Order: sequence, then C-alpha cells, then structure tokens
Amino acid sequence: MQAYFEKLQTELMEVNPNLTADEALWWVEMLWSDFEASYAKAGYPYRGEEYASDYVAKQIKQHGASLHLVERKDRN
Repeated sequence: MQAYFEKLQTELMEVNPNLTADEALWWVEMLWSDFEASYAKAGYPYRGEEYASDYVAKQIKQHGASLHLVERKDRN
C-alpha cells in the first residue's frame, strides 16, 4: 500500500505545487481511508488496493489543484 501512497503523493504534488510532501501524503491517506470506510458502510465488498488507488487518482485529477484551499481541522 505504501507504494500506492507514494505514487499518489507524487501525482498530487505535481497537480498542486502549493502542498508540501507531508500535506500531500495526508490528503492521499485521508481520501483513501474515507473511500474505504464509505465503501464498506454502503455494504460493498472490498475490491482491493488497486481499486482504492484508482478512486484516489480520480479525485486528485478532479480536485487536487484546489485541495490547498480546503481548511483542515486537523493540523499536525
């Protein structure tokens, strides 16, 4: 899973240079876990890391350029 995270982090940083590496990783982890939790709550069977990675990649393409504008409640 770490390899997916690193690839997605790099993609997000290319789309949005306003994010630091830590912020980009946070967004990738958040999008990933949110997708898995929502998918499970809806009762769908787990389809694997590649499916989750594809979903996060789509979110990065659609919304990645503006993620730095979202105010996070959790600032580590």
